[in-house]
Amino acid sequence: MFVTFFHELKAAGVPVTLREYLTLMEAMDKDLASRRVEDFYYLSRAALVKDERNLDKFDRVFGHVFKGLELVSEGIEAEIPAEWLKKLAEKYLTEEEKQQIQALGGLDKLMETLKQRLAEQKGRHQGGSKWIGTGGTSPFGNAGYNPEGVRIGGESTHRRAVKVWDKREFKDLDDEVELGTRNIKVALRRLRKFARTGAPDELDLDGTIKGTAHKGYLDILMRPERHNAVKVLLFFDIGGSMDWHIKATEELFSAARSEFKHMEHFYFHNCLYERVWKENSRRFQQTTPTWDVLHKYPHDYKVVFVGDASMSPYEIAVNGGSVEHYNEEAGQVWIDRVTRTYPACVWLNPVPEKEWAYTQSIGMMRQLMGGRMYPLTLDGLDRAMRELVR
Repeated sequence: MFVTFFHELKAAGVPVTLREYLTLMEAMDKDLASRRVEDFYYLSRAALVKDERNLDKFDRVFGHVFKGLELVSEGIEAEIPAEWLKKLAEKYLTEEEKQQIQALGGLDKLMETLKQRLAEQKGRHQGGSKWIGTGGTSPFGNAGYNPEGVRIGGESTHRRAVKVWDKREFKDLDDEVELGTRNIKVALRRLRKFARTGAPDELDLDGTIKGTAHKGYLDILMRPERHNAVKVLLFFDIGGSMDWHIKATEELFSAARSEFKHMEHFYFHNCLYERVWKENSRRFQQTTPTWDVLHKYPHDYKVVFVGDASMSPYEIAVNGGSVEHYNEEAGQVWIDRVTRTYPACVWLNPVPEKEWAYTQSIGMMRQLMGGRMYPLTLDGLDRAMRELVR
């Protein structure tokens, strides 16, 4: 079974080596997967995939190999838990089957039906199209498929949930991460606007020479240090689908820290709402009203949003559309307030630009930003900085 998995990965173009395969076998021998499908998936992915560009290939092979095991009793006996195969079932719906699965028809209808299901349901369910469970086509649960549902626990797969019933913990970005390239800093330097303010603690050589020549004796003149006077306000989307882009986001954060003396940052999740926060570990206890941010930082700040803009359209357009709380005003209202307050405002998106057309929410957010959305690449960063200084 695992040899087949190895050969299928090689055939799909994933550069997996024999040493990595043996590492996975050693890990399985020590029972590191704990007989849970999520643990086995992440263990094998960590051991066999070295480049995130190969993750999609890995997922396809993983699904193909373990789908076949459902028909091989010998493979099941080889210590492959039935739980793994059941949870993998959601990967094998055809496009025709997905099109036959209907959404309930809006956020209000979805929440009303969920309330009814909670009142009626008495036990756990696996598969199926009605009850709250796993691996089915019901709009409630996880590890299944529905074009518009409420994810209860588990992890996001298709990123179609309009609500998430789960307390998720996010981590702060590390602004001291070692950069993989200096080009990010070079691109950010397009925002430089030097000025001399503060205490005069730097020798003014030209002024000293001129003053000494005029007065006939040594006249030492000092001046404030020259620094970048541009003020930057960063809003980082954190958690969920942004976990895939942590490395690029941390590199940007670290570079910005070193380039801008006047820089403030806040976190949000998916879409901007009435509150933002500075520490993800305390994002439910210590938040900052977005109104306070708009009133505290003047309109001459350069504003940069960093996020994949990949979410349910309800999160942008509908009151109460947030997946984590009830927002009294739609996300698009807050985005509009920010863009009106700060004329110099852009959005950096880590999702490849060629894929933007496949996600409705990215198009909506791009329109709200007046087209000022750029990919989080060196070229996109360069274009974004040109827009901010325009």
